[in-house]
Amino acid sequence: MQVLHQLPKFASPELLVGTETADDAGVFQLRPDLAIVNTVDFFTPIVDDPYMFGQIAATNSLSDVYAMGGVPATALNIVCFPKGKMDIEVLGEVLRGGADKVKESGAVIVGGHSIIDEEIKYGLAVTGTVHPDRILRNIGAHEGDVLVLTKALGTGIATTAVKRGNVSQTSIDQAIASMATLNKYAAEVMADYDVHACSDITGYGLLGHGLEMTLDGSVSITFEAARLPVLPDVAQLAESAGNLTGGCKRNREWLDDKTVIDGGVSNALAEVALDPQTSGGLLIAVAEKDGEALVRALVDNDVPAATIVGHVGGREEYAVRLV
Repeated sequence: MQVLHQLPKFASPELLVGTETADDAGVFQLRPDLAIVNTVDFFTPIVDDPYMFGQIAATNSLSDVYAMGGVPATALNIVCFPKGKMDIEVLGEVLRGGADKVKESGAVIVGGHSIIDEEIKYGLAVTGTVHPDRILRNIGAHEGDVLVLTKALGTGIATTAVKRGNVSQTSIDQAIASMATLNKYAAEVMADYDVHACSDITGYGLLGHGLEMTLDGSVSITFEAARLPVLPDVAQLAESAGNLTGGCKRNREWLDDKTVIDGGVSNALAEVALDPQTSGGLLIAVAEKDGEALVRALVDNDVPAATIVGHVGGREEYAVRLV
């Protein structure tokens, strides 16, 4: 963020969404009825199984297109691999996992790029399509909206606990299943509703991405800790500092003067709300009258964790509050 502010701004009549409001992807208009959505993401393994790592990394990369209201069309593999230090079959499994998720999304892989590196890294550069009138931004929530979250929280805490041997198999299995689930299905349901703003929950955690929804300065957001969907065992794991990620601590420091966490919120749930997510769910701002209907439709269409987690109000001293 600090570096981006120092770079020159790009302006074009066709550039519909750029970097100004930390949106999930860029959007460029090609013609009156067609725009493309561009995004890229890659990271180091967070699970031991290379096939599952490939699935999770690809799912995460595709997610930003769904958050913008778009549909993925093409993808390019991005690979860093320690040649000579790891069996090449590992890379094959990573790429197979990614390919399976791209195929599930309906997009196609059209190529990619690889380099030799000390540690394996994988992800995708994705291009999607969206009608210019149907673009979803992470800003634009209306006062009175409710906020619907489509996946349970806690993947960062769960995967950190795995490395320390502190988590049950049930918990990690559900975390992996969540991270490998495309936001495609939630996005398809969401498209039938008058959504005012949307973002996917990733590295800045629920509170950080909630803050991004307030960057236009017109609204504030209140999350209800008791309503947060949380992966099994994660609340208990969050009570131990040894299971918290470095990203969680950085999020707490970054958000310290921008958000308020009420004293009645348990430290465990506060950490869950700050936890960086990998391939997290969509956070959807929709009119209150449509909130429960959207949740029912999501649950009926295999998005079982969907729930209302907060609401949007007029601008207050603090942009985001956890109560």
